[in-house]
Amino acid sequence: MAAAVPADALGRRVCCGTDYGTVRYVGSVSRTAGIWLGVEWDDPQRGKHDGSYEGTQYFKCRHPKGGSFIRPNKANFGVDFLTAVKDRYGLNDKQDVQCGTGNTVVFGTKTVEFVGMDSVAEQQRQLNKLVDISVRECAVSHAGQEEEISRTCATMRHINLSKNLISSWETVIAIASQVQNLETLNVSENKMRFLSTSTFTSSAFSNLKILALNQTEITWTEVLLCAQGWPVLEELYLSSNNITVLERPDNVLQTLKLLDLSDNELLDGNQLHLIAQLPRLEQLILRNTGISSIHFPDAGFGCKTKMFPSLKRLAINDNKIAQWSSINELDKLPSLRALQCNNNPFMGTEKNPETLIQLIIAKISQLEVLNNCEILPAERRGAELDYRKIFGKDWLEAGGHWNPEKNKPSEEFLAAHPRYPALCLKYGAPEEGELKGRQPLTLKNQLLTLTIKCPEKPEQKPVEKKLPESMTIQKVKGLLYRLFKIPGSELKLSYESSKLEGKEVELDNDLKPLQFYSIESGDCVLVRW
Repeated sequence: MAAAVPADALGRRVCCGTDYGTVRYVGSVSRTAGIWLGVEWDDPQRGKHDGSYEGTQYFKCRHPKGGSFIRPNKANFGVDFLTAVKDRYGLNDKQDVQCGTGNTVVFGTKTVEFVGMDSVAEQQRQLNKLVDISVRECAVSHAGQEEEISRTCATMRHINLSKNLISSWETVIAIASQVQNLETLNVSENKMRFLSTSTFTSSAFSNLKILALNQTEITWTEVLLCAQGWPVLEELYLSSNNITVLERPDNVLQTLKLLDLSDNELLDGNQLHLIAQLPRLEQLILRNTGISSIHFPDAGFGCKTKMFPSLKRLAINDNKIAQWSSINELDKLPSLRALQCNNNPFMGTEKNPETLIQLIIAKISQLEVLNNCEILPAERRGAELDYRKIFGKDWLEAGGHWNPEKNKPSEEFLAAHPRYPALCLKYGAPEEGELKGRQPLTLKNQLLTLTIKCPEKPEQKPVEKKLPESMTIQKVKGLLYRLFKIPGSELKLSYESSKLEGKEVELDNDLKPLQFYSIESGDCVLVRW
């Protein structure tokens, strides 16, 4: 007997084995008997043609080989939400509920812990106590009977509906409207139709804080229309949706703290200006969005932008940023503390990865975490001192001067090094002996002449040693052990510099080289144990 085709089959999502697709045609096909479904497959390799057969175009596909015809009995149109929940948690008529040990109940293959259960009948009713429900890949396609979900699963707060057969946003509303305290919802990997006009929005998402819409084919215009129903949303995940153009979110998304736009090919970096006034946005994920530059035109050199006022964490890795000027611009963000920027062309401009990291740290004053690594105070100090020295000659040639009245570096220099004046205020203008520029890395240039003292042994005369600046603290300790006949593991090292009068800097990381701490020839290393 032929399988019944749902009256609303056209446009519905279906699966056939492990393949997912959308029904684009229902009807007969020439020179064949019976009803066929024309399906546009998510994976074009599953298809055979573009929707045409023997010269007749029955439906259209985005991919020339993305479509095929299947019989209705081969298509799974899915089940209602509650049926999927019961199947997933072993509470349908076909599966028995087994008593677990102590205060647990085994739902099919899943063990859930409850308190004060006395009978199997009560255990079955515990479906009403589930707070976190996942029905990923359970072929959910519709909400089911009205109010049935609210009667059965009243306490749900977190729902994973990803990779199902949901065809429209209205279905999501129909499910969510029955879950009074819904806080987290994942409907990713459901290719569905969204609102196209501003209509009355339900209160289905009045408590929703986290929403994932990855791989749903939603556009930014549709996001803004739907967002009228997300009054307290804090995290929104929109990766892999072919979003290319943004619009200003007026009176929506004002509570948003995290926005993920990764794997969307944005038109250009200026699109970011359209979302720059979100008042509470703390984390912005722009991985693999194709942006090649970042610019905040409202702020000049050394000033802070009014854009992204709360942004603390920014991810721009896997993009096309080729110029250091975009990194300079990030110093304008008033709240930025963490940055991910790996796999951008500008990172290929420095062969030494340590130098690269130092440049980024020196250019962004408030950064505390770079590419998931914490920036220690000594690391920041070393990076800023090195930056000040390396570009000192450029500063002088561009009009910089030790005398503040004569210090007038050019606009070109300030554009390339907007933090340089601030570093001169922080550490003083570089002295002529410091201006090393970018010297070739010969051994002579890398050797440091250091005085070594033992404050705890005044009778021990200071020793002068030439050490490579690449030598690790651990190896220095080994050398001093042999020199002073004391156990290396117990040594505590620090150094004094004429530029830091009255201050000692601890050499507290055995794995770091001397150059990490910006030690220079003429400095004094202090040895204690």
